[in-house]
Amino acid sequence: MSDPHPARPSEREDKRSFWQRLQEFLHPSPDSADALLETLAEAEGNAIISPEARLMLEGVIGMADRTVSDIMVPAARIDALDIHAPFDALLDQVIRTAHSRFPVYEGSRENIIGVLMAKDVLKLQRSPTLKLRTLLRPANFVAESKGLYDLLREFRNSRYHLSMVIDEFGNIAGLVTMEDVLEQIVGEIEDEFDTPDEEGDIFALADGSYRVTGALDLARAQAAFDLQLSEEDLLGFDTLGGYVAHCMGHVPRRGEVWQLQHLELRVLLAKGGAVRWFQVRRLDADADSAPGPVAAES
Repeated sequence: MSDPHPARPSEREDKRSFWQRLQEFLHPSPDSADALLETLAEAEGNAIISPEARLMLEGVIGMADRTVSDIMVPAARIDALDIHAPFDALLDQVIRTAHSRFPVYEGSRENIIGVLMAKDVLKLQRSPTLKLRTLLRPANFVAESKGLYDLLREFRNSRYHLSMVIDEFGNIAGLVTMEDVLEQIVGEIEDEFDTPDEEGDIFALADGSYRVTGALDLARAQAAFDLQLSEEDLLGFDTLGGYVAHCMGHVPRRGEVWQLQHLELRVLLAKGGAVRWFQVRRLDADADSAPGPVAAES
């Protein structure tokens, strides 16, 4: 039979030692996120935790007030595949953008019917009679207002690595991946484009274009691609990515294209406030050589 007069909290046995209670009185626990961050910085300063651990813990704390809309790739920047596109066009887009997963639409880009794994494109190449629709995996949808904690839990439970983001009206607002969420905790995750500097900075591609690092020395870019740059440009900018960002007036995002004299530069990867990789394509000799933005492919 339960006690009809249970002890009040103040009457319950306090199993903490005198010294524990004294320490908590002298050093109370953090009562806000800012105070907790200060405690972590102090713990790092006292060598209780490593700098890497502090950064990850700060990332976890910072996720509390963030939502999907804060980290998603906007709809206009999504590399989606048209299910009715010819195989050569699909293959070109998969190779050029170098993603592992692609949303697939039918008719309108708002009508996402599934997700295609890049590796499954090889199956189409080996079996031309195979229908693309049979290779699609279900598309997952999340609200742009969903918190990042909830999104991470959903990714873990469902084993999805990519979700389409919808706004309050049910329209496609963007795309978010598991990597986008994890990078909020562990920082930038190296991927297939993150090649060590000593392995090269300009790579020739099969279609005649080049994959070029955004950190390419601007003077080297001028020599490699026959650019006509002024002494002022060469002295004012160190890298190709920095020069293009200056010309565009903002840090370029993935998928944006800029025409620089006789070159078309498409951003393949942008992270940490800088362009990591461009795809560089030489334009025809009679093309307009004035620099400026170029409409990105859908």
